Amino acid sequence: MLKISNLEVFYGYVNALRGISLEVNEGEIVTLIGSNGAGKTTTLMATSGLVPKSSGTIHFRGKDISRMPPNKIVHMGIAHVPEGRRIFPGLSVKDNLRAGSLGNRTLTKQRLGELYDEVYELFPRLRERQTQAGGSLSGGEQQMLAIARGMMMDPELLMLDEPSLGLAPILVEEIFELLMRIHKRGKTILLIEQNASMALSIADRGYVMETGSIALEGPGRELLNNPEVQKVYLGG
Repeated sequence: MLKISNLEVFYGYVNALRGISLEVNEGEIVTLIGSNGAGKTTTLMATSGLVPKSSGTIHFRGKDISRMPPNKIVHMGIAHVPEGRRIFPGLSVKDNLRAGSLGNRTLTKQRLGELYDEVYELFPRLRERQTQAGGSLSGGEQQMLAIARGMMMDPELLMLDEPSLGLAPILVEEIFELLMRIHKRGKTILLIEQNASMALSIADRGYVMETGSIALEGPGRELLNNPEVQKVYLGG
């Protein structure tokens, strides 16, 4: 579904991505793990067209999207749930969700209604709070709203940047359970996560990033049991 080949990104003189290559196949959960500054967020931003690429290519369903503007990449079917939630605090929960649906110009009124039902089933607290301002929600609820807003465009690929960041452990477990339920509904997921243990435990495959490069890759469970990964990222 997604193929990144030899991607390089510079921020001024800083080489943020050093020729990385990775793939996400349809129906997979793929996770990127690594320390702060490894290039994980830059990878998602480059895929979404939010930062310029110095070299390399990004293909989505066989089409080169490397030079596409962000709005066209969204219309291709890629939803990006950024780090820090980035909801619209002054809009109601329902209007935040409605904003997410604007990324898909093919949605019919019937399908839009079905998507509201689907996200309210996945996130019942959002149904209870649909008239509240997004900014009045708790941190965990805002994260749920950010994920649900991404789901409202009915994407083919859902990219999530640190969905568990800053949440209490019990809420982290809840978010990961929700990601598994979303995956079981047929969504392909590319996940960035500081919680490497949780991410690798649900991922089909994983990539370990270090200073802008891919250091290791393999099945999620295999990386979870890798002594080097355990030592550096899992506190083993």
